[in-house]
Amino acid sequence: MGHSRPKYNSAVSTFCWAIANGEEFSVSDRSNEVELLYIDDLIEAMYDCLEDKPTRCEYDGLNPVVKDNGKYCVAFPTHKVTLGEIVDLLQEFKQQPVSLLMPKMPEGSFAKKLFSLYLSYLPKEKFKYQLKMNIDDRGSFTELVHTLDCGQVSINISKPGITKGNHWHNSKWEQFIVVAGHGLIQERNINTGEFIEFEVSGDKIEAVYMIPGWTHNIINLSKTENLVTVMTCNEIFNKDRPDTFFEIVK
Repeated sequence: MGHSRPKYNSAVSTFCWAIANGEEFSVSDRSNEVELLYIDDLIEAMYDCLEDKPTRCEYDGLNPVVKDNGKYCVAFPTHKVTLGEIVDLLQEFKQQPVSLLMPKMPEGSFAKKLFSLYLSYLPKEKFKYQLKMNIDDRGSFTELVHTLDCGQVSINISKPGITKGNHWHNSKWEQFIVVAGHGLIQERNINTGEFIEFEVSGDKIEAVYMIPGWTHNIINLSKTENLVTVMTCNEIFNKDRPDTFFEIVK
């Protein structure tokens, strides 16, 4: 599928092209419902028929009812959505490079399939977008993606000899995954004083949990190389409720 304007009568493809290319358009009746079948699901159903293993059905009015000995072949799944829901999803996709928020796209969902179709109409100049790097004399911290139910993913770069962190959280938890460089992660239970540390390296990629109630830091042990760490967090940072409290580990 190319990136030019659709030359066939498909409302969804037209919507994708228009929003991806910044064109203005309106939907007269947002409540109008359509039933859609994704092209990959249609092709899979056709292959099943050719391999003599189709999904068979009978019809209850206009509704297919799957039956092993049904007269007809049917392609599943179809998705019943309103035009308003389609446009709202496409607007979320358009804003994702700015908001970093990835809409929910469960396996097999209409949203997941629509996002693939939307990207197929994205102009080449929009394939790449800039992320906000928070830079200081210690290195940088950049948020990569936000999710509605699984928090966020960020990338942290620490310059040689730098220590970052020295704070703890009540409920928030994180994973630190060093992908380049050589570092040391330290954690201390603020109630019991129990202490643990992990030497980490991009040569052996491991994930380390930052546990609620344990103050923690990450130290770049190298004198010459940056320490690059992927950081996942179970919630998107909220400046009004940061759940982050300064306390030196050691």
